[in-house]
Amino acid sequence: MWRAFFMAVGITLCICGAECLVFEKADLHRKQEAAPPTPVMVIPYLSASVAPNSSGEIRFPEWAPWTLISAGAVVVCYSLTVAKS
Repeated sequence: MWRAFFMAVGITLCICGAECLVFEKADLHRKQEAAPPTPVMVIPYLSASVAPNSSGEIRFPEWAPWTLISAGAVVVCYSLTVAKS
């Protein structure tokens, strides 16, 4: 079970690193054609809202892709040494 877990974590890290290599940034905004619905606050302080000044853009650092790929490769190599159970 541990072997499969570490293998899955390593492959996931490698895939995330490859995605960071391909994409320069992620834009989290949707184009709004109509006015957004007003959120209903049933319990105060629990409504999730985006701050109006937030850009909604994620830029990956220069070191992120290679770090994720290499960490994933190390974890995959480790998973191959874990005893089968």
